[in-house]
Amino acid sequence: MKHPRRLPLALATAAIAGFLALGPGSPAAAADLKRAQEIVEGKCFMCHGIDGESSSPLFPRLAGQNAQYVARQLADYASGKRKSTQMQPMVEGLTASDFEVLGRFYESRPVHQHAIEDPELALVGRFVYARGNPFSGVPACASCHGANGQGTAQLPRLAGQHAAYTERQLKQFNQRERTNDNAVMHNIARQLTELETKAVASYISGLK
Repeated sequence: MKHPRRLPLALATAAIAGFLALGPGSPAAAADLKRAQEIVEGKCFMCHGIDGESSSPLFPRLAGQNAQYVARQLADYASGKRKSTQMQPMVEGLTASDFEVLGRFYESRPVHQHAIEDPELALVGRFVYARGNPFSGVPACASCHGANGQGTAQLPRLAGQHAAYTERQLKQFNQRERTNDNAVMHNIARQLTELETKAVASYISGLK
């Protein structure tokens, strides 16, 4: 039987930074890091990559994602509040403490700058992201997610996310298929045109 792939030393060392809130070198920090590695190596890396940099737009990039946001999404998958036939089996057997540990782990992962596939389309997205569409009433994405897409503890970091993944989430909000997050997103996504949706997703993919 294959043994789970271990985190490279450099990555494991970098991950420790995300656990310093528990106290540098504290037994609790070391235990949490070990637990996070066990879960990532056993489940998460298959879709999200060993350090949260998923290579497929089917799965979100988690590197740098806000810890509390990650923990809440995992809890919502476990409760069924957020639906996913792929994620529900992955969270079975995990505890609320595990969700928090994974959140801190992914928040500690290094983020990368990603090339934008269509720079001209992204220019449209830049306008909508920063200023919204004053002609149709669409609010600026930056007003909640921040000028650089960093988000908050309650709202997701968007910077560097796969364009196709962001686009899919916006469409799910529009169709009320995603109901576990801020209901304001339903109205915002409903107002976006196809061009605006694709353009915003394109622009976000190049943020860091």
